[in-house]
Amino acid sequence: MYTNMAAPIMRYFVVAALLLIICPYSHVVFADGQCGNSAENAPESDCGCKVNRQSAQVPIKKSQAPESSDPSGSVGVDAEGETQKQDDPLKVNDEKSDKQNDIKSFRTNSMVFIPGGTFHMGTDDPIFVADGEMPSRKVTLDSFYMDKYEVSNSEFQRFVEDTKYKTEAEGFGNSFVMESYISEETKKKITQMVAAAPWWLPVDGADWRHPEGPDSDINERMDHPVLHASWNDAVAFCAWAGKRLPTEAEFEYACKGGKENRLFPWGNNLTPKGEHWMNIWQGEFPKENTAEDGYVGTSPVTAFPEQNKFGLKNIIGNVWEWTQDWWITKHSPHDSKNPKGPEKGTDKTKKGGSFQCHKSYCYRYRCVARSQNTPDSSAANLGFRCASDKLPDYLQAQEKDEL
Repeated sequence: MYTNMAAPIMRYFVVAALLLIICPYSHVVFADGQCGNSAENAPESDCGCKVNRQSAQVPIKKSQAPESSDPSGSVGVDAEGETQKQDDPLKVNDEKSDKQNDIKSFRTNSMVFIPGGTFHMGTDDPIFVADGEMPSRKVTLDSFYMDKYEVSNSEFQRFVEDTKYKTEAEGFGNSFVMESYISEETKKKITQMVAAAPWWLPVDGADWRHPEGPDSDINERMDHPVLHASWNDAVAFCAWAGKRLPTEAEFEYACKGGKENRLFPWGNNLTPKGEHWMNIWQGEFPKENTAEDGYVGTSPVTAFPEQNKFGLKNIIGNVWEWTQDWWITKHSPHDSKNPKGPEKGTDKTKKGGSFQCHKSYCYRYRCVARSQNTPDSSAANLGFRCASDKLPDYLQAQEKDEL
């Protein structure tokens, strides 16, 4: 019996040791020291999904400068599926419409009811051991409400106009953006990059109004998720809306939609019935996103089918989403009720993956997958949605008006 147990135990420690060798960066660079690559394909680089304001930045040398897949301009796919060149790599994402004013007035602040219950949180078959995806443990939750959609630019603009709020990215004067989404003119002014993920660049002037830098805007993306929102920004918005951030347990429970031992909210098939149900990276990461799902960058928060029986949209894919919990990687295997994570920590937990996730580098668009950033960190693939113990009064009134 002991002989049979020795082999898997030895394999576990060998894998753990290899991860430390491949990713010798300190905690402040990618907090868990883990490369962020799938178990199937682990090149010696990091997807950068954990990049934060404490990430080590090094000067860019000409030999290190990120290589654009199309130096003369950006390439995308138009509505007919034809390849097209354009100045703004994200214009291809937009559902072209002459009704931008309607989009600005269309509300996406509705919530869905998530009935309480018991589920298995985490997994005993982790892809990323260092992320603390294991063990599977029984968790019981009370009923709660969760935003049907990620918070959109339109909704966030209402908050800013009402409160005069200034995001942390605006305060710091910069935020992180992936190289392939930045204009050549903006790139010329960048002198640093993230050591372990050189395609992530700190861009001066990047914030929620200017997702790819000062020469970009959200005029045609009001129904897309707000980006460059720190955890602190998300908390402030949710409080203004009479809501709160979901706990990690609530997020995972809502994501799983009553299913057990499934990768995605709807099951294990990446493309059910041959259709794309989420916005992730297709093609070779980080060189080319072939946009087979229809989007090179973010998609509208209303895009794609409802991902499970709770009626949630984009609970995985599109943008990473903040949760309440402080980040830990060692979890008790014992049963728990309404867990809220540790009382203090350094990083906050985020869930769901983003449009920049690819199985070969960041296979974290699974319900059990998780990652982290410091509360003041922001990036061009990071947003949020809110939750609540009860439906806010103004939404109750709104529902009655719609009846």
